[in-house]
Amino acid sequence: MQILTAMVLAAFAGYIGAWYFGAIEGNFALLLFLASVVTGLYWLAERFYFLPQRQAAAIRLEAETQERRMANEKLGIKSDEGGELVQARERLLMQPWWLDWTAGLFPVIVVVFLLRSFLFEPFKIPSGSMIPTLLVGDLILVNKYHYGIRLPVLNTKLTDGNKPERGDVMVFRYPPRPSQDYIKRVIGVPGDEVAYLNKRLTINGQPVATSEMPEFFDEDVMRYFKQYGEALGAKPHRMIVDAERRGGFSEDEIGDFPARKNCRYSVEGVVCKVPEGHYFMMGDNRDNSLDSRYWGFVPDQNIVGKAFFVWMNFGNLKRIGAFN
Repeated sequence: MQILTAMVLAAFAGYIGAWYFGAIEGNFALLLFLASVVTGLYWLAERFYFLPQRQAAAIRLEAETQERRMANEKLGIKSDEGGELVQARERLLMQPWWLDWTAGLFPVIVVVFLLRSFLFEPFKIPSGSMIPTLLVGDLILVNKYHYGIRLPVLNTKLTDGNKPERGDVMVFRYPPRPSQDYIKRVIGVPGDEVAYLNKRLTINGQPVATSEMPEFFDEDVMRYFKQYGEALGAKPHRMIVDAERRGGFSEDEIGDFPARKNCRYSVEGVVCKVPEGHYFMMGDNRDNSLDSRYWGFVPDQNIVGKAFFVWMNFGNLKRIGAFN
């Protein structure tokens, strides 16, 4: 078992190392699921096989020691093996290293797996596409049950939950590359006609209300950007635009995505009709966001959860708190 366990642990370490150095495209949910299964099997083996064997060996040791003590007493020999017996018993009951690193870790791994899969999952914001709502380095929490409970790894929905609403900040599997998670704001729900023309957002023919706000200073690029309050959902949020960037699109910027025929592109911008079971997503940093304008719609099965709280930013502790 020691050799087998060493091979299993080496396989996990190799997978993590290859993922870290970019040799393969990793899947953390799958890794955590496999770790839960493997350590769970070791935990069961320890609970119902290995531990009872060690306990039986300790009982035999105590019985043999007692028999030896009684035999010595009949011969008039006084023996004191109490201390040695305790140490020998502890050595017999001690969990070997290969069970420490498997069965011993099972409770922690399975709790993390269940919390991450069905309740809350942490994410780190890697880019500036959601500035000013979310900054690079923000560590956020995502509610995994708000839009319905889903099976881990497979992402199959088990319960309906709430429907995504305009204005929600949502984490989803990036449609062109489902192993990668993206975060954007829900702009259009099924049936909506979303128009983003000349940097103005219109939904179903109604312009989305905006209000001017003080300019936003982006410390990463050391520039000021025009900032607006936008009343898209139940609560207003902020967004920024780059006055130096054009608002239209060229053909080489647009990918070939499902339901591409639902979108019309021009030098002014884009107009899209959102298909059933899909959502139109955009970043709050409107001129620096790779979103549905470029790669299309997010299907319902790609939804991961609703982002709602910044739990840490090591560079700026004032960032901690809820956001819209």
